[in-house]
Amino acid sequence: MGITNIEPKIIATTRSVINRTQYQTTITGGKHTIIADEPEEVGGTDTGMSPYELLLASLSSCTAITLQMYINRKMWVVEEIIIDQQLYINEGFTLITSNLTFKGDLTDEQKKRLEVIAEKCPVHKILTGEVKIETRIM
Repeated sequence: MGITNIEPKIIATTRSVINRTQYQTTITGGKHTIIADEPEEVGGTDTGMSPYELLLASLSSCTAITLQMYINRKMWVVEEIIIDQQLYINEGFTLITSNLTFKGDLTDEQKKRLEVIAEKCPVHKILTGEVKIETRIM
């Protein structure tokens, strides 16, 4: 049982394996595999995105998918959604900035609506909500 009296619903699982290659980690989820690593300047081999980059990738991809679903429902003409993000860590807080660019035929009102929709993606809600992490030795 989890941290509450209600059994949580599993929505995703992954496995990360690290061996003798310094910091290079193989991550599998479902039928997919990616590599995470650290840059060479901190001792990694730079063969994959850093964990911080993967965090931003998760948020930006979820945001892009959420926006595309909304745009499709509204039948708006958008050829491309570009999301540039930055992660800042300061003493006492973390800041993520997301800059959205749309290639297509959108009014200012539609763009303002998409800015609101961007913050409704499930990963955004997780990151801005209460998160509890349980760590156990198996």
